[in-house]
Amino acid sequence: MNASTNRPEPLQILIVEDNRALAANIFDYLEACGHIPDAAPDGTSGLSLAIQNRYDAIILDWMLPRMDGVSVLRKLRQEHGCVTPIIMLTAKDQLESKLLGFENGADDYLVKPVALPELEIRLRVMVSRAQARAAIGRTLCVSDLTYNLDSLEVTRGSRALKLSGTLRNVLELLMRESPRPVRRERLERLIWGDDVMKGDLLRSNMHLLRRAIDQQGELKLLHTITGTGYRLGGTSE
Repeated sequence: MNASTNRPEPLQILIVEDNRALAANIFDYLEACGHIPDAAPDGTSGLSLAIQNRYDAIILDWMLPRMDGVSVLRKLRQEHGCVTPIIMLTAKDQLESKLLGFENGADDYLVKPVALPELEIRLRVMVSRAQARAAIGRTLCVSDLTYNLDSLEVTRGSRALKLSGTLRNVLELLMRESPRPVRRERLERLIWGDDVMKGDLLRSNMHLLRRAIDQQGELKLLHTITGTGYRLGGTSE
């Protein structure tokens, strides 16, 4: 049997590292392993690439110019809803530093100097686990509201909901975050990207979503959190 037929699928990997020599070594090694690497030399450009492109995994250095790695991590997770597996590289081996990374959404943590074969294996394990979680979570449920992400069917009890693609995207985010509130800014970015929209168009979209989800006699699921945003759940604030 040809060994190449058993070769795992290549990964799209973003390397955010300001040490040019280390970044080049990681880039060349991952490329030699059959992966498709991309690179950014600072936190700001790394954040931009991570938002604009689809990656299977991100390698994120802790100490970066323009924006440190923890800030990049926090923005990706909290403001942009990024679920891409992220491994942090750092010279900081104190427990407090590791906890800070994990608390802000890191999936793994590797202390420099980096052993490249170990880094590559950790990347594969991270991605494999993320894919397994995604396969399990193809149907979202909040109370009697169900969204099948494969068929794009949304139901409330026995009632089928007809939603636009935009409203389905908003609903998916709200369901994934439920019962936590989702900030207005994050919802606006999901709908319009970086384009600034005049007027309160988000409110209009949320009105349409609420009208579809919550009909007379049903438990109210979509709640406005004054000064913050919206949340999906069975009880109001």
